[in-house]
Amino acid sequence: MEKMIIVEGPQGAGKSTLAGYLRDNIAGSNLYRLSGQRDKTSKGLNYSIEMYEALFEYLDKMSSIPMSMIFDRTYTTEEVYARLGYKDYSFTNYYERYNRLLERLQYEVYYFSLYLKDVELYRQRLARPEHHQYQAFSLDNSVNQQNTYLSISEEMDKLSNVNVIQLPMDNFEESYDVVRKTLKMK
Repeated sequence: MEKMIIVEGPQGAGKSTLAGYLRDNIAGSNLYRLSGQRDKTSKGLNYSIEMYEALFEYLDKMSSIPMSMIFDRTYTTEEVYARLGYKDYSFTNYYERYNRLLERLQYEVYYFSLYLKDVELYRQRLARPEHHQYQAFSLDNSVNQQNTYLSISEEMDKLSNVNVIQLPMDNFEESYDVVRKTLKMK
């Protein structure tokens, strides 16, 4: 069974860094970087639903191909942003649907929920120019996102085929050690 690796967490936690590391170190893997809809209205909700419905059809079709899949964000980000009020709608019914669909997929799923023990690191990381500012940065926003992502990871841990790892990303090398052991990488 192939691996599906999902990397989630707030802006500045190190998602893109970890996802890139995984792609570079897991042979026969594809990296998918997803982002939510900028449209925060019900029209944006419809776009998100279309996107994730198509994604799950694709994942189902790809499950027989010997390839690991790495995701930098998934539908759980949509749920986090809706829970925090960044969206004008609720995504919970769809989030629950996609959890059920995820359980049915024929992958060994690893869900990495990234966070920072030292939340002041968010200021430094998000000050770098490569960060997209989908949601305006503030330390409070990042901490609220972090807490909500960690809560979501506890929900994901109840899914039968999902291995949840809450991963501190304060020190990348230490984090990579945990990832290598978890995924049994060489």
